[in-house]
Amino acid sequence: MRTGVRLPVVMRGYHRQQVDDLLKRISQALDGGSPMPADEVRQTRFTIVMRGYDRRAVDELLRECIRELQVVAPIGERPGRPRAQPAWLMNWIQNARFSGAGARSGYDVRDVDAFLDRVIAGLRGAAPPVTARDVRESAFRVVRFGPGYDEQEVDRFLLQLAGALER
Repeated sequence: MRTGVRLPVVMRGYHRQQVDDLLKRISQALDGGSPMPADEVRQTRFTIVMRGYDRRAVDELLRECIRELQVVAPIGERPGRPRAQPAWLMNWIQNARFSGAGARSGYDVRDVDAFLDRVIAGLRGAAPPVTARDVRESAFRVVRFGPGYDEQEVDRFLLQLAGALER
């Protein structure tokens, strides 16, 4: 984050001490201090004074800070995260078992497992969140000879997963 950046001073701008105090708190939150909700930054208002910080420069910096605060926020407070309990979803996904395709064609085991690992990483916050739309639009290679999952079982599971992510 660029909280240490020197902001331009203009004739009429934001109160410099108020801005500096907020940036200090944001910096501490991002460095592992007590968490700061992004909404608190959004709702902050500064006094307009003579010889204050340029409003556009501060607003742009605060938008960047909000994005960074959202990244380090607890999973339930992050935008685009499912409202279903992430721990429950992760456990459900990890315990999912699919039948082998046998002599029929089936979805490539590696593709399905990699996709589900990506969903779990998103729920943990270690990767971008996977949306219900991503789940519905997922596609896997079909294998005829080799390890493959039953396509209908996987499709039913993904339909349920998409529904859980929407809630």
